[in-house]
Amino acid sequence: MKETGSRGMKTIDMTYVALFSVLIVICSWISVPTAVPFTMQTFAVFLAVAVLGGKRGTLAVVLYLLMGAAGLPVFSGFMGGVGRLFDITGGYMLGFLLAALFMWLMERIFGKRNVVLALSMVIGILICYVFGTAWFVCFYGQSGGQTAVSTVLITCVLPFVIPDAIKICLVMVFRKRLALVLKLDENN
Repeated sequence: MKETGSRGMKTIDMTYVALFSVLIVICSWISVPTAVPFTMQTFAVFLAVAVLGGKRGTLAVVLYLLMGAAGLPVFSGFMGGVGRLFDITGGYMLGFLLAALFMWLMERIFGKRNVVLALSMVIGILICYVFGTAWFVCFYGQSGGQTAVSTVLITCVLPFVIPDAIKICLVMVFRKRLALVLKLDENN
């Protein structure tokens, strides 16, 4: 494939970024019906970074968020628009970017060993929870409501802990096999 320049991305890299952005979109539309339904977005975000590496994986997340901000119906519930990113739960979606950036940082410092990846995903989801919860509390408070952090944690975080742990395990299972199928080497 043709390169765009010495510092530019190769066409194949841009293709992988786009492919994983679409995977995040598809996973955001998959709603698993439980007492509190959840989507597969975090699975796709973590898989993008785990398979593509920090730079390309983070770019896939950025592209996903930009598509949604532009109004494409890529968010859960087939929603889109910049307003969706800046509503009461938008902090959790913006937390995906923070989680991806953290995973990239961990990869740069400690490499791509399994233990590093697993730890970076666990801390990444915690970052997403903390940022999203703080966003929720601040946004709700500015709209005239009051809510305790404990209430937000019980409503917006606790129901997702076990599903997110399962998603992290699934990423650990699928990432190497998917990298082989896509013919990505381990140093990407």
